[in-house]
Amino acid sequence: MRLRRLATAIVAVSSVIAVSACSGGDGSGGEGEGGDSYSIGISQLVQHPALDAASAGFKKSFKDADVTVEWDEQNAQGEQANATSIAQTFANEDLDLVLAVATPAAQAAAQAITDIPVLFTAVTDAQEAGLVKSDDAPGANVTGTSDLNPVADQLELVKELKPDAKTVGIVYSSGEVNSQVQVDLAKKAAKDMGVEIKEATIANSSELAQAVDSLGKVDAYYVPTDNNVVSAVTTMVQAAEKNKALLVGSEAGQVEQGAAITRGIDYTKLGEQTGKMALKILQDGEKPADMPVETSSDLELVVNPKAAKAQGVEIPKELIDEADKVID
Repeated sequence: MRLRRLATAIVAVSSVIAVSACSGGDGSGGEGEGGDSYSIGISQLVQHPALDAASAGFKKSFKDADVTVEWDEQNAQGEQANATSIAQTFANEDLDLVLAVATPAAQAAAQAITDIPVLFTAVTDAQEAGLVKSDDAPGANVTGTSDLNPVADQLELVKELKPDAKTVGIVYSSGEVNSQVQVDLAKKAAKDMGVEIKEATIANSSELAQAVDSLGKVDAYYVPTDNNVVSAVTTMVQAAEKNKALLVGSEAGQVEQGAAITRGIDYTKLGEQTGKMALKILQDGEKPADMPVETSSDLELVVNPKAAKAQGVEIPKELIDEADKVID
């Protein structure tokens, strides 16, 4: 197996070496002292708190189950070409299972890897992304967990904190299917709320500041679980403070970085849920083709009163008291 990996690495070195240098794993990190032992590859699209938490939660499930794992962790640094290279490398390695974190990484893995189980997490709409035949019956070697947000509930937070708000700005990646799904849901919810959605698209995170400026004056911003936007969410925070516009996030990590509020998924728990699916495959012999895509109903209210104040908004005491987490 080592010779095989060496040969694969030589073939892929031109495209993967930079990615591997930034990887969180060294391929030797065994966990647990149980009798089972597996080799698992993790392909994460980019580093940001939500995806990092999902990967950590996935690994935690194996640790909690006392299962030894040799991890091969790779990060594509937000580049689809890197995600493709990682997937191709994993396809030629002697792995028992692959985890793909975020939609583009999952799409690359599903295309390249057909003979071992592939699980995904932090994917908004697996069927729309072409990962499964249907959520109820995936039909091949790929299944996992969806992070579809309660977008309408999150937009309601805009009206709750700024009742007179009329416009909400959203920036998202034109190449991310998961983002388009969320924007469509936001438009539908906004219509019922009497709010106008202003939108701008980007190809990568370096375009975020210009895209935000192109929205003009808005009463609030909403950040979907878009990987390019979330990886540079401080740009959105700066714009919100400068323009005194409320910034509503879609997950807790964004609030920790300066969004005012969210009611969203706990990505660590979502990763743990995915890990439990992996254990059913590896230990119990379940088939990904027959395992429905799972979602999380465990939402958390997270508030950041200091950030809200910088955006010209005060979070009511009753919301602070209700919150699962208050960022000081």
